[in-house]
Amino acid sequence: MLIARAIGEVVATRKHPSHEGMKMLLVQPLNLDGSNRGDAVIAVDSVGAGVGNLVLLATEGYSAMSSVNRMNSPLDMGVIGIIDRVDLADGAPFPLAPAD
Repeated sequence: MLIARAIGEVVATRKHPSHEGMKMLLVQPLNLDGSNRGDAVIAVDSVGAGVGNLVLLATEGYSAMSSVNRMNSPLDMGVIGIIDRVDLADGAPFPLAPAD
């Protein structure tokens, strides 16, 4: 699983039939210091997250498929939670606001 920030919505007029009716978000995975972790990716949203929300991502095919209840769907990322707070063991603050 990864922590990410939803940075955009994806609109597709044509998509795989298993994705019909599903909202898709552009999400930016984050490191624990709030910096970007690689490139932004598209994820199927199962929790109603919005742009700006900090989210929890299920990754790696089967985990993502089963987490968003879309078995046998061609997807790699699924938004499975909206994060309200992150408490790090060392007491360091996790930046909840988007980095500028």
